Amino acid sequence: MKSGGDDPVESVVELPGLPARPRDAHKGHFGRVLVVGGSRGMIGAPALAANAAGRGGAGLVTVAVPETVQLTVASLCPCATSLALHCGGDGELTPQAGRQVLTAAGRCDVLAVGPGMGVSAGAGQLVTAVLDLKKPVVMDADGLNNLARIDRWAQRRHCPAVLTPHPGEFATLTGRSIDEIQADRRGTAVAAVRAWAAEAKAADAPLVLALKGAGTVVTDGRRALVNRTGNPGMATGGTGDVLTGLIAAFIGQGMELFEAACLGVHLHGLAGDLAAEKFGQVSMIASDLLELLPAALARAR
Repeated sequence: MKSGGDDPVESVVELPGLPARPRDAHKGHFGRVLVVGGSRGMIGAPALAANAAGRGGAGLVTVAVPETVQLTVASLCPCATSLALHCGGDGELTPQAGRQVLTAAGRCDVLAVGPGMGVSAGAGQLVTAVLDLKKPVVMDADGLNNLARIDRWAQRRHCPAVLTPHPGEFATLTGRSIDEIQADRRGTAVAAVRAWAAEAKAADAPLVLALKGAGTVVTDGRRALVNRTGNPGMATGGTGDVLTGLIAAFIGQGMELFEAACLGVHLHGLAGDLAAEKFGQVSMIASDLLELLPAALARAR
């Protein structure tokens, strides 16, 4: 099967597994995840991502959010540490917040950027700064919305990255219509990754896309997985934040970006299926996925 150009794309069926845990391990062995996001109106998003990273096996999780909401967010994820990002009088992030994130990034293995961040000048400066990192970044939600506002972002990217847009965010990033995307989800996903990767000046900065939706497509431009887990009950606010944290946790444990995204998407959907069995699709909320992630992980082993 060919897609996104003349080169064949390998269809991935077999899922990777998490690395084994040595008996003498300590929390530093399993990755330090930095979740960056949050705003006055969206305190739950970074907390969901941070809690998902913990459920996914991350050894240490830090959630970096605006100082105006730091205590509230910290109370929602008691197993994570927190960092209060500097804000101006209007409550928006300042350039100092970007510098704080870059400093904190030096002490982490992977960043998850965007959940609940909002779109603003300060958030855009923060995302621009993150593009220069050598650490892997999982970017979702307003991380992507701010990314789309950065001129020639694909050329500026040095960080290994996993982008996790829904079709609307993907349309903003590519300039394609949602109808066009949905008509050939696999093909448009592969083509976009190849185009963005070709623009990157850093040859050692892989790029992976997880185009969310029914049959989430995960691709690095050479391989593609079409996910078969999940259900319509997951079409509710916050489930994408859980996926962001989960993929970041797997990267922190040493998995390659494409493998981490494939496993994360599969287990995220499986947790949704288990949640639907327990609560029903109509009543499902994003935090139910956190509750069912341990059962999903157990089934995958």
